[in-house]
Amino acid sequence: MNAPGINRNFAANAQPFTAEGPQPLMREIPPGEPYPVHALGPLRAAVQAVQDVTQAPVGIAAQSALSIASLAVQGFADVETLGGHAPCSLFCLTIAESGERKSSCDRLLMRGVRDYERAQAETYRAAFSEYEVAREIWIGKRKRLMTEAAGSDKLKAAAAEADLRALGSEPRAPLYPNVTAQEPTFEGLLKLYQIGRPALGLFSDEAGGFIGGHAMNSDNKLKTLAGLSQLWNGDTVNRIRSGDGASDYPGRRLAMHLMAQPIAARPLLADPQASGQGFLARFLITEPPSAIGTRLRRGHDPASDTALAAFTARLSGLLDTPMPTGDGPQELAPVRLPLSAGAKELLWRFYEAVEAAQASGKAMEHVRAYGSKAAEQAARIAGVLTLWGDLDAHEVTPQAMGWGIELAQFYLGEARRLAEAGLISEGTAKAERLRLWLMTSWPHDAVLPSDILKHGPNSLRERKALDGPLLMLVKAGHLVALDPGTVIRGGARKEAYRIVRPADGF
Repeated sequence: MNAPGINRNFAANAQPFTAEGPQPLMREIPPGEPYPVHALGPLRAAVQAVQDVTQAPVGIAAQSALSIASLAVQGFADVETLGGHAPCSLFCLTIAESGERKSSCDRLLMRGVRDYERAQAETYRAAFSEYEVAREIWIGKRKRLMTEAAGSDKLKAAAAEADLRALGSEPRAPLYPNVTAQEPTFEGLLKLYQIGRPALGLFSDEAGGFIGGHAMNSDNKLKTLAGLSQLWNGDTVNRIRSGDGASDYPGRRLAMHLMAQPIAARPLLADPQASGQGFLARFLITEPPSAIGTRLRRGHDPASDTALAAFTARLSGLLDTPMPTGDGPQELAPVRLPLSAGAKELLWRFYEAVEAAQASGKAMEHVRAYGSKAAEQAARIAGVLTLWGDLDAHEVTPQAMGWGIELAQFYLGEARRLAEAGLISEGTAKAERLRLWLMTSWPHDAVLPSDILKHGPNSLRERKALDGPLLMLVKAGHLVALDPGTVIRGGARKEAYRIVRPADGF
């Protein structure tokens, strides 16, 4: 019996494919090292609790905990590094298939943030109503005084001018209560900084929407990469627009955690602009081994609930603590968190070892961008763990630096392992994306170029972008070109391809 939608001519016109079946487009990425959970210090209990409750890979829970801790403490202090002071802001990228319980991990650990945002939203609504009344009163007074100041009665005009000076500036609106954003454009993020908190988080458990969305399209990608990199550095972001004039955003902090499926993350890892700008090297990246198929335990240890409650309480307390600010509530003035002598010595040794490993022919040669930031990442992680444990800590101890270095070493190893996914050409990355779409989303046994242009991955919805990936899939045996005139889904087709699925080819 013929497959639905394919004429009997299909089988007659199909070209044979090799017995060994389709060939992989990319080398399989080897498994990584186990996540060093013990090096999470004060976050360890919460991470183990999340892993116990969800049975997800421990690396997913660890990424969530680290990024959330960074979000909570980044506004309070900048940590000493070997090259000055740096924000305690961490950018994390977690790569995991659908079904690995990424959202479940994030939901458990983000509970304190969501509770805080809900409570602040109620306060904000009441405060904004009061602000609107005060602003209308201020505008009315100013308008009246301006009229009197321009009048002919000199005494009244002089009195009005004095009252105008005493009136003061326009009432300030309450800060918008959001702590996090999911898929903003960079301009949208700056607008949130303009009306809201000076320390924010860009958190998404389905980051494919951000990676493939408006903020990262061809028109906006460089602006987004450069702007987010500036925020990681702790630099003042400047924006000049014809309609809005010039705006500065000093003293702002951003923590990030993007969770993405491999199909969404691979193109980002292979993106030459993201790599060349040093954007990817600012991330702590991991792709934990899958736990699917092994999550058979029933229930969890009640002690895990206690550990999660303690994490939520600590997070809520940090969010409720006023951050140090400068000239206004939207410009942070973090204190300096120095390294103890022992911590600095450990960091110097780590730096020297990584620097030597970046030489030509050495282990870190092809991940120099990550290696050059490894010591700073270690210091940032140590700073986050220190402040999470004690917001009034006077210095980073050798123990905390040891944790930071061990975690930085792990992430450097992950960068080495995953960098191979970023060494493939852009064409190969597009062909792999097309292959995955055909295998997981296209229901028919044959595909037309017009099908892909209408329904396929966004990056392939132009004919000039489609030819190369189609040819690569044919050469690798994933597609078989059919003779012109083959009847498919009721029509003779000039160009069509048979899809070689795993059950067909091997």
